[in-house]
Amino acid sequence: MTQHNETQPDQSPRPAHPAKVTLRSPAELADALPFLLGFHPTDSVVMVALHGRHSRFGGRLRLGIPADPLEWPEVATELAECLVRGSEQRGGRPDSIVVFLCPEPAAGERPAQTMERMRPLAQLLRVACGALDVPVIEALCVSDGRWWSYTCADTGCGCPPDGAEISSSGDSVMAAAAVYAGIRVRGSLREMEARFAPPASATSAVQEQALDAAAAELVPRMLGGDEDAVETVRSETLALAEAALARFREAPPEEDGLRGDAGDDMLLDDAEAAAIILGLQDRVTRDHAAEWMEAPHTEPALRLWRALARRCVRSFEDHAAAPLTLAGWVAWSAGDEPTARVAFGRALALDPDYTFARLLYAALNNGLDPEPLRGCLRKLRRQRLGRPGTCAKPRRGPAGSAGRGPGRRSPGARRARIRR
Repeated sequence: MTQHNETQPDQSPRPAHPAKVTLRSPAELADALPFLLGFHPTDSVVMVALHGRHSRFGGRLRLGIPADPLEWPEVATELAECLVRGSEQRGGRPDSIVVFLCPEPAAGERPAQTMERMRPLAQLLRVACGALDVPVIEALCVSDGRWWSYTCADTGCGCPPDGAEISSSGDSVMAAAAVYAGIRVRGSLREMEARFAPPASATSAVQEQALDAAAAELVPRMLGGDEDAVETVRSETLALAEAALARFREAPPEEDGLRGDAGDDMLLDDAEAAAIILGLQDRVTRDHAAEWMEAPHTEPALRLWRALARRCVRSFEDHAAAPLTLAGWVAWSAGDEPTARVAFGRALALDPDYTFARLLYAALNNGLDPEPLRGCLRKLRRQRLGRPGTCAKPRRGPAGSAGRGPGRRSPGARRARIRR
């Protein structure tokens, strides 16, 4: 199982003196959940560490709910250990934990049935945390705009069987504090993930043909052993990407979200997108592209990498790990941790062994500052551009990253891989 552990969002900008918010009830906890993550979790387990006498929020972790209940005991143990050990590494063992289960209702399922279906998982998580001497002080089911408490032992408490409704007025104490702090909820996790995934459309066959053609043309040049040919492919890929980046910069979207993404998709043609995607499978090329992390590149680079990830269709789906990791890096570098987590999470779901994504995700989750890596990339770019006429030699990427080489998917051929 691949786990993607998510810690406290660090949104920017923030006021000099952040407001302190006291949550006094399960209802307020349920309302606070999307503000803790930066999005509405979909079909997820969320665990939040609490510290000290006042139960200050600490590290947090999110994982998709495993579809097979037989996996729940192992998952519960691993999640509890991951949150507790991770908190210890970041400086403090949690004193208690809050658990949220956010299932999607099954077809024809009543709200109370959804909650009951998750009750065994809630109990397993409580037992797993208790085994580590960290009690779960609240376990909530949050689904379809309603919440239930699994820790309420009073059968006569008056809790509605179909759950209590979560306020949508936007005037809760957490919502007010989030506005003050500049924290924005970006919609649901499913909506955020959709921005990085290929749309279901008839054009996917055309894009796959373009990717096949690009692989047939580029892979022999990358695998032929001719270093000059490899450097030529790198230069061509970066030139194509830079030209596309300039177009994205000159054509800002009219709105954020899926409609804006549709406009971005029109800024790339199929062959161009395919050539960039295949070229980015080389880690040196990808690491050079990671240098586009600061203004005026930040927003257009994020849009470009997101658009390229959407072009990785069908049999080339796992090739999206490179543009997804670049998107996550740009988002993290700009302080947008929720978007970074979604991008890294999808990259690792497609390719669990993609080292660059694993390293960056671990750094993000351990609360590290991206600035040292940004400084390293600035220095490398100055060195590279300061020696015109020379070619960058194959090297390890930032923070020891490793990449996946281009894959050939032409008819009758197995995909070739290169690790340079």
